[in-house]
Amino acid sequence: MNKVILMGRLTRDPEVRYSQGENSMAIARYTLAVDRRFSRNNNDENSADFIGCVAFGRSGEFAEKYFRKGTKVLVTGRIQTGSYTNRDGVKVYTTDVVVEDQEFAESKNSGSAGGGGFMGGAGSAPQPQGAGDGFMNIPDGIDEELPFN
Repeated sequence: MNKVILMGRLTRDPEVRYSQGENSMAIARYTLAVDRRFSRNNNDENSADFIGCVAFGRSGEFAEKYFRKGTKVLVTGRIQTGSYTNRDGVKVYTTDVVVEDQEFAESKNSGSAGGGGFMGGAGSAPQPQGAGDGFMNIPDGIDEELPFN
């Protein structure tokens, strides 16, 4: 199975070209800066991987219209490798994520100020108020109704 899920910020505006022919298609290329959970030398320094993505057709048009440098996005797709010989006769190997689905990963008002949580689809249901630790408070007196002890 070849499945990739990435969340990161665009390093620059997408570069969009259109294929030639009767039915031209948008081809958008962009790079995502994806934070690493752990750094190699166990320092608290932030480190990131820069991953090339390519979106075709309507996905490419969407990227061209709405994605800008610093936009936080969620991308799903597949890894595709390839190679070509450059002008100097040197073989160059490529690795890209071919985008199958892409969406915004934070609200428009969050901007690139960081800390914005994932905002799915068109709208999201209101979340219950928690105790500040990510868990929902359970009202008193319903212990008997819970399916576990």
